Amino acid sequence: MQHTIVILDGYTLNPGDLGWEGFEAFGDVTIYDRTEQQQILSRLGSADIVITNKTPLDAQTIAMAPNLKYIGVLATGYNVVDIEAARRRGVVVTNIPTYGTDAVAQFAFAMLLEIAHHVQHHSDAVKEGRWTNHQDFCFWDYPLIELAGKTMGIIGYGRIGQATARIARAFGMQVIAYDVSQQSGNSDVYVDLDTLLGSSDVISLHCPLFESTRGIINKDSIARMKDGVILLNNSRGPLVVEQDLADALNSGKVYAAGLDVVSEEPIKADNPLLSAKNCLITPHISWAPKESRQRLMDIAVENLKAFLEGKPQHVVSR
Repeated sequence: MQHTIVILDGYTLNPGDLGWEGFEAFGDVTIYDRTEQQQILSRLGSADIVITNKTPLDAQTIAMAPNLKYIGVLATGYNVVDIEAARRRGVVVTNIPTYGTDAVAQFAFAMLLEIAHHVQHHSDAVKEGRWTNHQDFCFWDYPLIELAGKTMGIIGYGRIGQATARIARAFGMQVIAYDVSQQSGNSDVYVDLDTLLGSSDVISLHCPLFESTRGIINKDSIARMKDGVILLNNSRGPLVVEQDLADALNSGKVYAAGLDVVSEEPIKADNPLLSAKNCLITPHISWAPKESRQRLMDIAVENLKAFLEGKPQHVVSR
């Protein structure tokens, strides 16, 4: 049976360096780089299979797509789909749970190392002639930070949190973690949240966005942190109350922040973190190395194949 497959927003996953052949093996595929809200229904048409990354599929859209049987989300987070509406219609929704573990952990440390050494700034300074014209054999414009012996507190100790911990230990850091779901094999690393906040030199966020974690970094939790703490977030933007973090950066309570996510993406021009001191912001790219994106693509194809064979995997709509 040939299926009608629509990919609503394929560009961020595949800007041209990957292939869509895996999906094309299952039917007629129409690929859109991006889809605006008002275009969604017309583009769904009679499709029975829809693939989306960040294009929302709300209850009304799902109800008005007559042949829809399957929604494949090209991401771990699936809040772009009204799961209850899909469940009512009998539409299977799947996600991609594990494709970017190493890439995201690596990026957390890319941000931390940039904060610790300001490599790009100092390279630019050399190319501007400042080293050539300097009286001494070296110079630096920011405090340089050695990570060995520091304590990293990880909030959310799942796959990515644990991968980040392995890198931290390789740098000679001590690791502590807070997670509401504690795994028995890691019992020695867990502490309560107050202990983590008060003991950590670096805090790295790797927890999902639930109502219980929304705004977990706020003026009250920041007040319980060490003076001069470093905060990293390449998990979900709304984990942080952004004005509270901006205030803490500007006062020096938080020495620096490395953020790959913000509350609204793309970032709004009035986001207070854009003008905050010592705030490194990147455009949600932790997940985006080609190797990671290829893994995502392969799992998305496997998800569809499993569904069509009657053995769906990574289902989030049960």
